[in-house]
Amino acid sequence: MKNVIIVESPAKCKTISKYLGNNYSVVSSKGHIRDLSTTGKYGLGIDIGNDFKPNYQIINGKKKDVKYLKDLVKSADHIYLATDPDREGETISWHLYDELQVPDDKYDRIVFNEITKDVVLKALDNPRRIDMNLVHSGEARRFLDRIIGFRLSKVMQSKTEGKSAGRVQSVALKLIVDKEREILAFVPKEYWTIEATFDDFVAKLDSYKGKEIEIGSEKEADEVLNNLSKKFLVSDINEKEKKRKAKEVFKTSTLQQVASNKLGFAASKTMKIAQKLYEGVEISDGFHGLITYMRTDSTRISNEFVTQAFSFIKKTYGDKYVGYVKKEKKTENIQDAHEGIRPTSITNTPEEIKKYLTNDEYKLYKLIYARALSSLMADAGFLSTTITLLNNDYAFKASGSVLTFDGYLKVYKDYEDQEDTVLPNLNNYLNKEIDSEKIEKFQHFTKPPARYTESSLIKELESLGIGRPSTYATIISTIKDRGYVTLEDKKFIPTEVGYETTDKLQEFFSSIVNVKYTAQMEEDLDKIAEGKEDYKKMLHDFYDNFAPLIDNAFKNMEKKPLEETGELCPNCGNPLVIRKGKYGKFVACSNYPECKYIKKEEKKEEIICSCPKCTGNIIVRKTKKGTDFYGCSNYPKCKYASWYKPTGEKCKKCGDLIVDKNGNKICPTCDGD
Repeated sequence: MKNVIIVESPAKCKTISKYLGNNYSVVSSKGHIRDLSTTGKYGLGIDIGNDFKPNYQIINGKKKDVKYLKDLVKSADHIYLATDPDREGETISWHLYDELQVPDDKYDRIVFNEITKDVVLKALDNPRRIDMNLVHSGEARRFLDRIIGFRLSKVMQSKTEGKSAGRVQSVALKLIVDKEREILAFVPKEYWTIEATFDDFVAKLDSYKGKEIEIGSEKEADEVLNNLSKKFLVSDINEKEKKRKAKEVFKTSTLQQVASNKLGFAASKTMKIAQKLYEGVEISDGFHGLITYMRTDSTRISNEFVTQAFSFIKKTYGDKYVGYVKKEKKTENIQDAHEGIRPTSITNTPEEIKKYLTNDEYKLYKLIYARALSSLMADAGFLSTTITLLNNDYAFKASGSVLTFDGYLKVYKDYEDQEDTVLPNLNNYLNKEIDSEKIEKFQHFTKPPARYTESSLIKELESLGIGRPSTYATIISTIKDRGYVTLEDKKFIPTEVGYETTDKLQEFFSSIVNVKYTAQMEEDLDKIAEGKEDYKKMLHDFYDNFAPLIDNAFKNMEKKPLEETGELCPNCGNPLVIRKGKYGKFVACSNYPECKYIKKEEKKEEIICSCPKCTGNIIVRKTKKGTDFYGCSNYPKCKYASWYKPTGEKCKKCGDLIVDKNGNKICPTCDGD
């Protein structure tokens, strides 16, 4: 039988299969095959009293996949577990190994940072065992998220309007709430500036008698103006050659930040597209992985890529554009086994690949390609000029900068703001006086701190050591989906529920829902991955502190009173209130469970057109899951239904209603019009 390589994604199968012979079969687990159950105490799927023993179960809908994989394992010569090269991927490999009952002498774990022929073959030549330190770190993270998520969420759901709470999401929400309160408390401070305008440049007041000057009122500004004349002495002209070096290749956080700022992509969209580029795209000679693994906190790049890139730069742009390798700033949390995010081949230029990509895929690939190539190009050169002018002991300065050598900006100029500010040549006027056209005062007010955008929030989370490359997009999606924040001009604003959730968590859980504790927890997980800390001890230490906080919150957290509608219950006379249910809010009696009255919602039916099958009308209806569809008002007597909106016109061939399907008028029965 064949050697079987198991990966997560079906898309990878096509890419990897083309690199291997008939002796290999590449199959997909389609992601995770099992997870913690929701059984046991608190529905955690973890027996905390039995040393955190987990109860794993096959994920719904995966039983057929698991049976198929088990049969393959029994008949295969050898199994290669080739899930992603990170902790989550290592954990998935272990779940496959454990659930499929793979014999120890029949498996190997292989990893690759890019899906290219050379790298895949090299991985097969360098197999290893499953790294249980990485698995224990992955398990510990999952246990923590399940325990905190389930138990904290239960408290918040029973006491507040909040839908959930989590280990990292609640800290991210707190950052947004704290920022908004800082903005609300901000008191603008008045200040004034003074500018002198000349023929072709403007100089700003910088200092008085060699000391920085601050002008706090119009009166002070007028005093300065009264001491100035129209004549300015050109006292100094300072010209300096400056260089600007290229930025390093992307890591996950910087890719998400720049894609947000320059392309307008949400973090989740960026990661979804990057995943596709990593797994493989069909180009002229088959499927190829176009970029390296996109979940990384490293900016290291391989020597092979550096050599290829230098050769490409020299051939395409010339010797003077060849740069140097940037030294990676080492931090404790970098997973050095990973490279930064780069194209798998420097010859796959965006222009060559564009025809095989969607518009958004092309935009992201072009950004990744430009960043990686430019990171190895020469510094850009600038001539920076500063002119100092004196007027009665007041010093005014004008600054300019002109690009003298584009260097890395040759390929990265679309993503980096650069505008020349040209100053006139005043060398002939040095130590001489020139006249200003006008001198003006301008009023300003200090501005409050800026709200977080997706980009700046990711940057802040990373700088604080909260979350990891694989979690940033999920954190942001969660706080948006839970209704804790809204987006206004792409900036986060906390909702009333967001404020309430944060305040209650800080009142009862401030010792664990804070930046320092969460960052320390991430460090502990890193130590577990490195084999420097026992994951069971870490879990026990956490739970011994956490459990009493939960008990106290259930006992002492004041429950938010239900909002009254102003109506009385027709059955018992108690006030009617707004309650939350599985399918949204509804009005019911405040005396529940003694009184179970629920006010029926008045249906406002939008009539689309007449029903073609009876005397009823076609209206907007909902499925059990809340999805809109178009059906007859006489249901269940008449069962006409359509996913697409009827136009009111009838098909000339069969008499059915013509519907509007994505802008096209068609008959759902016979495709006539």
